[in-house]
Amino acid sequence: MPEKNYKYVTNLWNDAEAAKLDAAGRLVYRSNKLGSDQRITNTGGGNTSAKIMEADPLTKQPVEVMWVKGSGGDLRTATRENFSSLYQEKLLSLQKVYAAYLQNGPKAQAEDDMVAMFNHCTFNLNPRATSIDTPLHSFIPAKHVDHTHPNAAIAVAASANSVKLTQEIYGAEAVHTPWLRPGFELGLAMQKICRDNPNAIGIILGQHGLINWSNDDKECYLRSLGLIEKASEYIERKYAEKGGDTTAFGGALHTTLPEELRNQVFARLLPWLRGQVSVHKRFVGTIQSDEKILRFVNSKDAERLAELGTSCPDHFLRTKIKPLYVKLDPESGKNFDDAWVNAFVSKLKNALTAGLIKYRADYAEYYNRCKRPNSPAMRDPNPTVILVPGLGMIAWGKDKSESRVTAEFYNCAVEVMRGAEAMDRYIALPQQEAFDIEYWLLEEAKLQRMPAEKELARQIIVVIGAGSGIGKEVAHRLVREGAHIVCVDVKLEAAQATANEITSKYGRGVGVAGSGISDCGIAIGLAADITKRESVHAMLEQVALAYGGFDSIIVTAGIFVTPDTTGHIPDDKWALTFLINVTGSYIVADEANKPWREQGLPGSLVLTTSANAVVAKKGSLAYDTSKAAANHLIGELAMELSPLIRVNGVAPATVVQGSAMFPRERVIASLAKYKIEYSETEATESLTTKLARFYADRTLTKNPITPIDQAEAFFLLVSNRLSKTTGQIIPVDGGLSEAFLR
Repeated sequence: MPEKNYKYVTNLWNDAEAAKLDAAGRLVYRSNKLGSDQRITNTGGGNTSAKIMEADPLTKQPVEVMWVKGSGGDLRTATRENFSSLYQEKLLSLQKVYAAYLQNGPKAQAEDDMVAMFNHCTFNLNPRATSIDTPLHSFIPAKHVDHTHPNAAIAVAASANSVKLTQEIYGAEAVHTPWLRPGFELGLAMQKICRDNPNAIGIILGQHGLINWSNDDKECYLRSLGLIEKASEYIERKYAEKGGDTTAFGGALHTTLPEELRNQVFARLLPWLRGQVSVHKRFVGTIQSDEKILRFVNSKDAERLAELGTSCPDHFLRTKIKPLYVKLDPESGKNFDDAWVNAFVSKLKNALTAGLIKYRADYAEYYNRCKRPNSPAMRDPNPTVILVPGLGMIAWGKDKSESRVTAEFYNCAVEVMRGAEAMDRYIALPQQEAFDIEYWLLEEAKLQRMPAEKELARQIIVVIGAGSGIGKEVAHRLVREGAHIVCVDVKLEAAQATANEITSKYGRGVGVAGSGISDCGIAIGLAADITKRESVHAMLEQVALAYGGFDSIIVTAGIFVTPDTTGHIPDDKWALTFLINVTGSYIVADEANKPWREQGLPGSLVLTTSANAVVAKKGSLAYDTSKAAANHLIGELAMELSPLIRVNGVAPATVVQGSAMFPRERVIASLAKYKIEYSETEATESLTTKLARFYADRTLTKNPITPIDQAEAFFLLVSNRLSKTTGQIIPVDGGLSEAFLR
């Protein structure tokens, strides 16, 4: 297929780049180019292959080896390590083994048994697990094969008259084959299609996607683009003939709420909703309110199409068999004041409560109707996609990355519905077939092999003071245990710097973004002044928009006011010390209380006090008394927030190294106070080390206390390791006998 200017896909092939690569490298290159365009294939979906002549590691003789993208992984980010390599001759010989299995048992069992046989075909001890799509690639008599999930091709495949449409769009270039679960039977069907249709270059897989081939890798890539382009052109022509966006999905029934209003509603709704869908395990949310998804959820046909469910197996494995569509009366001509927002949120909660009850019942009925004698136990019956007219879509997953990918997949499903409805009539995969994919024993075995979730997985933890010092170290400590971290600081740039450090190290995640702040990864940076209630309230609303809610809050923000040269602390500095060290923590707890109660999930609040709270010291009067008040605040808040929220504290002794509370001038003042020899010209690091050593020598352990030491205590308190501890303060002071309990 000749190169051309494409309108609906992008040709990313570069001859100069490809020429530098060996045969396997060119396969990776082709895969990355296909995967980088979500119009071609979705995250984790599709696979590619190349049949390459290699030297057998034992005989040194040339053999044909098929390299094919292995189980899992993503075409966009795939490397050579993501590809299985198998002897092509051995793969072809498995057809006889499959025929023998069919004579001795049911087809489904034969398909499952054949997957284990791939291991006997492995070339050069390649450890990559082989995809169930392997026969599709092996049995097509071409050197290069692309299997993708383009929205346009799936729209053809998911239309009631798919066979006719395939012929009309492609002529002899592509052949339609009815739905078959990927495996040997489908591979053999493709082999026959290729034999019976020598001029064909591709196949539309019913309800599934597109597969095409060539003996040249670049031509195979261009054929993928060309076949997708043809389907896209046909769809858009039919779409325009039917009225385009104005009549899409039957036309608009609901009006989109203004963006600011949508965010207000989402911020008040999401913590409650997160609690509702997290009955079995906690979910992390992603909201999407862009023009395309709103066009769908606001439409007359949205309810009908949503109820039909998704078509492509790759879609419903993420989005479940169907989404929850919230049926609402159309809103118009309203005075959108705060009272209206509260009333609308209340109405939404009522509709969602009823919808969730019905959804869970429908899912249980689907499971019981379709289950096999050996089916795995029913999984979480809560929806992973919720559609709300006027607002948009809420997608849920075990982490932010998964919820964003879930949103991406339902966007693909919506585009498939749009295309199918424009050409013809959308049909979903039969539920029994869907169930057999969702509860496939091999899929269950893959789930069981996955590593256990980390200790703080699915948790969203707000760290206030994360821009530096102890707070920054706490943020880094918790993310290693699987937590999502909201880095908060009075300085936005400091909060964002910590969040950027985390995301660059631990990954941002992949998938389609929502709108605005919901486009985030495992960490996000926000600003808040804890002395101002409205600032804290706004920050927590932003957290809800980003992740759907939050589980725990850690406050490390604090202030130490150095007395003037006479040892006096001015009244305004005294008031500021209490405002930040005491009142700020109370404001945070008080503002968090309502969303915590709405969410209904156990959580933790951990405040930072000090060893100084119980040890009187000259020169730190305001700080010490504020920390004593903070100690008592912990006990009071433990009473107020119980039984849902545990409240505890960490009491450091003097942390000098890495602390924002010890700028150079305070270090020098302390050295002078304790008559420790120093020079004004010494480097700050040297001065800090001297002071830290002095403080360490006053402790029983004789070791300087660092932010890392404090972070470990915060981790213990937000984890379940101390799940029965509340109202307590853990000292991390190296052993100060003056601070022992009396």
